[in-house]
Amino acid sequence: MLPAFEYRSPLSVEEALELLAKYREDVKVLAGGHSLIPAMKQGEVCPKVLLDLRRMAGLSAIDPFEDGGLRIGALVTHRDLEISELARGRSPLLAEVASQVGDAQVRNFGTLVGSVCQADPASDYPAALLALEAQVVVASPRGERSVPVEGFIQGAFETALEPDELVLAIDVPRSWARTAAYVRVRHVASGFALAGVAAQILVEDGRIASARIGVTGVAERAFRLAVIEEQLLGREPLPGAFAEMIRGVALGREILSDGAASAEYRSHLADVCTARALRKAISRIGV
Repeated sequence: MLPAFEYRSPLSVEEALELLAKYREDVKVLAGGHSLIPAMKQGEVCPKVLLDLRRMAGLSAIDPFEDGGLRIGALVTHRDLEISELARGRSPLLAEVASQVGDAQVRNFGTLVGSVCQADPASDYPAALLALEAQVVVASPRGERSVPVEGFIQGAFETALEPDELVLAIDVPRSWARTAAYVRVRHVASGFALAGVAAQILVEDGRIASARIGVTGVAERAFRLAVIEEQLLGREPLPGAFAEMIRGVALGREILSDGAASAEYRSHLADVCTARALRKAISRIGV
């Protein structure tokens, strides 16, 4: 049963910001609701005010940038991303991740922005958003700012969002052709990632010119494999050419350990998923 709350449904960003400034810590924002509503039913969060964004104009679009990137509005669902020709053409990695989120019900109502704001350590998206070097577009009475995903997600269920701020969109830079892939091992019951790795590589003149690799599900927040990214540079993109460097990729971090998987197992899965994601990305060269 849901606790009592005041329901507000603003029609504009300006109205939503006024309400956030007024109620601050007493308000929760609803986009898709697949994380918030269960948490309210279980008594984990008890907002005095529920701010429903679903009637607001301008937040449901996937808009192209002239340079090949995308702006994904706060009300864009996982399903929207999965089937969007624009997203599949410009950011196939993100569309691939969207197709693996939850089940059909979750994909039809849950949103990318809502998932990022939830900052669940086992969420699929952060790995891809790190590999894509995406930015979170945030509005407040002071104006707009863009925050790199790496800085926005600060820990388990913790973000850089201030009480009077609202996320409007995610900006995704232009992707590198189709040499990208996402691989995960998921919890059978929940569907969340025990470990997930997104890899994106750029090949020029038969060599790896750039690489970005994001890991989720292993630590309290997703992280980049900067050392391996650097080691890949200049190598031929051959499936088995870098197996020796993919060992202990999560070492040095505080790895999650719970009833779903031990820290040791998650560390092993991080290695396995990294190797598989790179092989899958390489297999797509020229496709």
